Amino acid sequence: MRRKYLDFTIWKKEALKNHKIRAEYDKLKPEYALISAIIGARSKKKLTQKDLARKMGTKQSVISRLESGSANPSFEFLKRLARALDTDLKIKFASK
Repeated sequence: MRRKYLDFTIWKKEALKNHKIRAEYDKLKPEYALISAIIGARSKKKLTQKDLARKMGTKQSVISRLESGSANPSFEFLKRLARALDTDLKIKFASK
């Protein structure tokens, strides 16, 4: 018996036709953009969560919660993160 797998791209396209789902999806875009930027910067530096935590003087579990979206980092934490990643922290407001 062959298993049928759900293609996430197709599912997402269909799900976003629902106005309530689309509204929630759009509301969470900034959080996901931040998470993606953090994971991308860490990966680019070839650091594990544990490596990054050590550089920041925190625990790996803190980095894990941040990357999973279950933590809401302070501005000060983001500045420490940028220093540990040897990057600049840039925040911008863009027109819709």
